[in-house]
Amino acid sequence: MATTAPTGSPLSQPSLTHPPPPRKLTTVKALSESPGLSSIPSIYTFPKQTYHEPVSDTKEPIPTIDFSLLISSNPDERSKTIRELGKACRDWGFFMVTNHGVPERIMKAMIEVCRVFFELTEDEKGECEGKHVLDPIRYGTSFNPSVDKILYWRDYLKIFQHPAFHSPSNPPSFREIALEYSKRTRGVMKEIVRGISESLGLEDKYIEKASNLENCLQIMIANLYPSCPQPELAMGLPAHSDHGLLTLLIQNDTVGLQVLHKDKWVNIHPIPNSFLANIGDHIEILSNRKYKSVLHRAVVNDRDVRISIALAHGPAADAAVSPAPMLVEDGQNPLAYRAMKYKEYVELQQSNKLDGKSCLEHIRNTGI
Repeated sequence: MATTAPTGSPLSQPSLTHPPPPRKLTTVKALSESPGLSSIPSIYTFPKQTYHEPVSDTKEPIPTIDFSLLISSNPDERSKTIRELGKACRDWGFFMVTNHGVPERIMKAMIEVCRVFFELTEDEKGECEGKHVLDPIRYGTSFNPSVDKILYWRDYLKIFQHPAFHSPSNPPSFREIALEYSKRTRGVMKEIVRGISESLGLEDKYIEKASNLENCLQIMIANLYPSCPQPELAMGLPAHSDHGLLTLLIQNDTVGLQVLHKDKWVNIHPIPNSFLANIGDHIEILSNRKYKSVLHRAVVNDRDVRISIALAHGPAADAAVSPAPMLVEDGQNPLAYRAMKYKEYVELQQSNKLDGKSCLEHIRNTGI
């Protein structure tokens, strides 16, 4: 049986209205393994529109940040890397992180133990089915089947890792691997966030303090995208931005992530043993839109299974983040967003259909 949130957790009493429980659905993995499956059910079929725009053939590489230089004791190396980090946040919103110090064996073990989880029987995985979007362990399919009119070709496992650590009981090795992986990744995140803070002209620990990062909400999202007999009709996940400050993603060898860059979709080919990082909505809020979260999506293919594991790092659940006063000017850069508790923002996004940057628009200051 999966572990549950401790009594008195700030996430145990969400303040927004609970959505109705999702209807019982066949998982995409079970569907994809149906004998003789040659076409997908209509509930997974998207009309040919923006989801099927041509992909850019740009040769412009995604920025790469050498983490060892970001934490270098050499001030010149560190300053140069912080400038590169700021440029990556401005120009792309995505960047690769190399030389980060997280052992490759742990990254591979995390991907493998998630693969083993998805191979469990439906009954075994069903023990992790959550009833509410803020449940600390939640297994499911699509994004939010209670509101998704068309379902996404994706199964998932979402687990809260911090400030309280949770883990499914199956596979038995999951807890130990996830505990080490999430702790090490959290350390990488904190240094990158400090660099982002400095790149904005803020004190290095400004974002850390403003978001109560010591008690950050760290959520692991393991995604399974099975092979699809009609990938041109299906979507793994639609265009969206991420809630929170920084997402760090690893995946198996199958490509499927696309990023919107200069109004065109770009296929991302990760560097082995690296993190793919992207800034989330709350960096856009804190920076008063100087840095912007970027739309990205997951596409599927008819040959290979893709597994990706994202660690989303946000402010503390009860932290209400707003633009840094130093980045707000009444004339040129007016206050762009109003404050909202992070747990309420997460619930807002997770309780509705995944739709671009609609949650940010919800708290946008309409007076500008």
